[in-house]
Amino acid sequence: MKSLTHQIVFITGASSGIGRSCARAFAEAGANLLLVARRSDRLEQLAAEFQQQYNTRSHIASLDVRNRTAVEQFYSSLPSEWNAIDILVNNAGLSRGLDKLHEGKIEDWDEMIDTNIKGLLYISRTVIPGIVHRQRGTIINIGSIAGHDVYPAGNVYCATKHAVHALTQGMRMDLVDTPVRVCTVDPGLVETEFSEVRFHGDTKRAKTVYQNITPLTPDDVAEVVVFAATRPLHVQIGEIIIYPTAQASPSLVHRHA
Repeated sequence: MKSLTHQIVFITGASSGIGRSCARAFAEAGANLLLVARRSDRLEQLAAEFQQQYNTRSHIASLDVRNRTAVEQFYSSLPSEWNAIDILVNNAGLSRGLDKLHEGKIEDWDEMIDTNIKGLLYISRTVIPGIVHRQRGTIINIGSIAGHDVYPAGNVYCATKHAVHALTQGMRMDLVDTPVRVCTVDPGLVETEFSEVRFHGDTKRAKTVYQNITPLTPDDVAEVVVFAATRPLHVQIGEIIIYPTAQASPSLVHRHA
């Protein structure tokens, strides 16, 4: 098991859900945290909490991964002790709407494409050259089972997660002649703010997604992410798909009475 003590872990979308749980899991393991999200107030609370509980060193910033210029400026302005990133967790992502393609909202499409695909690309293009130069590091992209199978009305979201899956494969090919490892962790139903965001704040509708089922928790996913990051350096966990037990595919879920 590879030690995470004093490793610098960069997590995008770290203010909630899977990103927040990943931050906590890496803090508990002794890592130093470089955390970004749009909601800096939440990051400040997390950093203070981790400092108190685990004596964690954190560097936080408000960052919208859709803004290429902001991403580049953020990275170029990092203090020298923070730019030697060991582990990159490309977690920032979202879904907007659950509409048939011909009824979908263009602004929802743009937000998903800009965040899930272009945001991942902007962060990766900015950070990975340094990882390659240092000849060490692990890249973990948070994908989805929607990147393997399409479900009704999931069209554009599923397309963006298929893109994440393809980009992860492409990264692994492009980095095969380096010691850098590339992984994707692809969860099924996880109870987070995901559905509330998808339904534009409709909490009542969002709750129906997780009714009569025990979904994954963000901590379940974070545990798997840390597992991938802590394998011996010669071991590369290329892809992990994680479902709740009552789910077999994006569209096949057993709900108890």
